[in-house]
Amino acid sequence: MGQPVSKDTAVVENEKFEFKGDVTGLDIAIVKLENAQQGLPIVFEEGKTEIIFDKDSLQKSKISGTYNNEKFQEFNDKSESIGKKMTQFQKDNMAKMQTAQQTQDTVVINQVMKDYKVIQEEMTTFSKDFVKNNPKAYISLLLLENFANTQAMEIEEIKKQYNKLDKSLLENKHAKNIKKTIDASTAITIGKPAPEFAAPSPEGKTISLKESLGKVTIIDFWASWCKPCRIENPNVVAMYNELHEKGLNIIGVSLDEKSENWTKAIADDNLTWSHVSNLKGWQDPIAQLYNVKSIPATFILDEKGNIVAKDLRGEELKAKVKELLGL
Repeated sequence: MGQPVSKDTAVVENEKFEFKGDVTGLDIAIVKLENAQQGLPIVFEEGKTEIIFDKDSLQKSKISGTYNNEKFQEFNDKSESIGKKMTQFQKDNMAKMQTAQQTQDTVVINQVMKDYKVIQEEMTTFSKDFVKNNPKAYISLLLLENFANTQAMEIEEIKKQYNKLDKSLLENKHAKNIKKTIDASTAITIGKPAPEFAAPSPEGKTISLKESLGKVTIIDFWASWCKPCRIENPNVVAMYNELHEKGLNIIGVSLDEKSENWTKAIADDNLTWSHVSNLKGWQDPIAQLYNVKSIPATFILDEKGNIVAKDLRGEELKAKVKELLGL
């Protein structure tokens, strides 16, 4: 997301202000006082939106007047109690957590995290139910997009709720983003061919998946800044050195943005297989094609280029590769 762009200003007179203008489609706008750090989000839509703006406590502000703003307010009102519960839990357990981290008391750390997760799941369940019960609301569209991006909802459920959305929402950019995720998940299915791609190597040569296929091929999504990726790399290097001559190929797809960071990590970790990157971070078209939302992410292909497994690591990954190589 980019930075908010200033669209209009209004002068407050007698504790009242007004914006007027033409509106096309739906979007989120932020109303804020001059020099204020935070603003009040509203749904930017056709109609007369009424705002009771509490400058001392934005949480006490109210929006109404149009369908989507009233639904937005309804969501905020109902989720507020869960939000307060999360905030209070953090305050109550901050000192305990700090002490446990200093003393490496994993029992306490795990218990606090487990208790906090219960409240997080309460918010997630509430949000999912809101989407299901309000298929015409713009806020439901935003929530569903967030579930798609974070993989907090199964793709089949995302597809089901997307198909229930009101037709008036489907041309919105957020609906199109959800559709991309659904389409990508359909393309990336075990048993189906891995989608073809090509991108620049560190040397600037274009390398394709097709030319990188071996008897077994691993597509490895990673980045220099990804600690779990870097921790896993020695295991992958050892496996590659042992099995490359027997038919294992790897093509690394980096989600880096700076070429120097990417190439240094390749050298430092002794990653001697093929590498490509568009240097676009999470906006990498290959990552989007493969519906990659977190890394490390791996896709294991057979000699025909079909996906046979994904997201395996360590001994589990090696065992699958050896099985496919017939070893």
